Amino acid sequence: MDDCIIIGGGPAGLTAAIYLSRYHLKIRLFDCGSSRAALIPCTHNHAGYPEGVSGLDLLAAMRAQAEKYGTVREAAKVTALRTVDGGFAAQIGEREVRARSVLLATGVVNHRPPMPDGLHDAALAQGRIRYCPVCDGYEVTDKRVAVYGTGEHAAREALFVRSFTRDVTLIAPDAHDLPPAQQAELDAAGIERIDGPARDWAIEGEELTLSAAGGRFAFDSLYPALGSHIRSELAVQAGARADPSGCLEVDDHQRTSLAGLFAAGDVAKGLDQISHAMGEAGVAATTIRNMLNAEAPLWR
Repeated sequence: MDDCIIIGGGPAGLTAAIYLSRYHLKIRLFDCGSSRAALIPCTHNHAGYPEGVSGLDLLAAMRAQAEKYGTVREAAKVTALRTVDGGFAAQIGEREVRARSVLLATGVVNHRPPMPDGLHDAALAQGRIRYCPVCDGYEVTDKRVAVYGTGEHAAREALFVRSFTRDVTLIAPDAHDLPPAQQAELDAAGIERIDGPARDWAIEGEELTLSAAGGRFAFDSLYPALGSHIRSELAVQAGARADPSGCLEVDDHQRTSLAGLFAAGDVAKGLDQISHAMGEAGVAATTIRNMLNAEAPLWR
């Protein structure tokens, strides 16, 4: 039986793997290859990389570091998780792997705007589509920017982006239905509102273009504000509690409501940032080490 199974190969999972491997624990990391970090063309707000770093390069460096210290990483998807005597059992295809503890670092999946996948991915690579104004709002300083969505969440995002540029447009998937107070706040900030549906998406030169109510529009970048799917199903299946949005409930040491099951990164409520996910993973890994040591001393 392994000491810990890590589910998820993004920044949180890989940070935990580095810590746990350096604690001389026997761990196994399952990575299905769908970390959101892999989609980042270049991040400029991750400390230590003044010229920026791509998500793929960052993940590759972290994988190499984890494997240097003995992490066993498998490119595979965990399809089920359950408690067993002495720990947990994870299902991978026809195989079952058991461990004394589990760290879930499965993250979230952003809901995408209604545009062809190939066009979306090309726009993302060029910075025409962006998902994190906390990460890269600086890069749209004084640019023409759209936020795609409506309601409280999208309005908050548009107001956040407004601190970087005066030219912000909020585009509804259908028709805007905003309370008067929110409309007044958007008006005060000079944020234009356009009803959808958006269609005929295209990249034209260095702009993302689309048609909506009132004609055709062009933007330097567009932020979808459509929410996301939190990938907490495995933990909930095993018996852990999640809030109504799907975020796992964790304490200050990243322990879920199910003993021996931990969560770090975007799957738990918090700031969806690489640095934050890595910090949570360090806390979780150290708590796992101390928990296992309390059960049976880890003296070598």
